Amino acid sequence: MNLSLDLLLGFALFALVTSITPGPNNTMLLASGVNFGFNRTIPHMLGITCGFFVLVVAVGFGLGAVFQTYPLLYTVLRYVGAAYLLYLAWKIAHSGPVGDSVEGEAKPISYLGAAAFQWVNPKAWIMAIGAISTYTPMQGYFTNVVVIAAVFAIINLPSVGVWAACGTLLRNVLKEPRWLRVFNWGMAALLVISLYPLLVESFS
Repeated sequence: MNLSLDLLLGFALFALVTSITPGPNNTMLLASGVNFGFNRTIPHMLGITCGFFVLVVAVGFGLGAVFQTYPLLYTVLRYVGAAYLLYLAWKIAHSGPVGDSVEGEAKPISYLGAAAFQWVNPKAWIMAIGAISTYTPMQGYFTNVVVIAAVFAIINLPSVGVWAACGTLLRNVLKEPRWLRVFNWGMAALLVISLYPLLVESFS
C-alpha cells in the first residue's frame, strides 16, 4: 500500500495532536517563553523539531528493532531520560527573574541540548514508534519513512511554537518575582509528575 492522501491526512492529525498536547517538551517551552522570551527560545524549538525528525528516521530505519532485541537498552534509556527530566525540573524551578540577563545566570536550552533530549524523551519515542508502526506503508517503505518524518517536523515546529508563544505572553503577568517563582515551581512539578507512569511501572 502506498502512502495515500487519506492515510497522510490521518497521520497529519496524529502528528498535530501528539505535538501540541502537554508533554516534557511543551512544558519546558512554556517555561522558557516566560523566562527568556520567544526569540531566545527559538533554538530550543528548532532543536526539538530537528532532533525528533532524526529520531523518527532512525526508528523507521531499524533502531526500534534493536530495542526489541535488547530491551535492557530501552530500559536504560528511559531511566537516563527520567534523570535528565529531574535535572531540567530543578533548573526550571531555580530560573531567575524575567528579563534577567546577568552572565552566569540561567540560560535557555540550546539547539543541541534540545535535539539530544529527544533521544531520552519517553513521549518522543512513543510518538516516533506510533508514526512508523501505524502510518508507514511497506511499499516504498524507506521513502515513506522520510516523508512521515518530514511531515511530522513541519507540523511539530508550529505546534511547539504555540507553547513558547503562550509563555512569552505570560511574561508581563509574571514580572513579579513571587509569581514567577510559583510558575517555575509549578512547571517543574509538572515535569516530575510526567514521570509518574514510569515510577508506577517500576514499582508495580
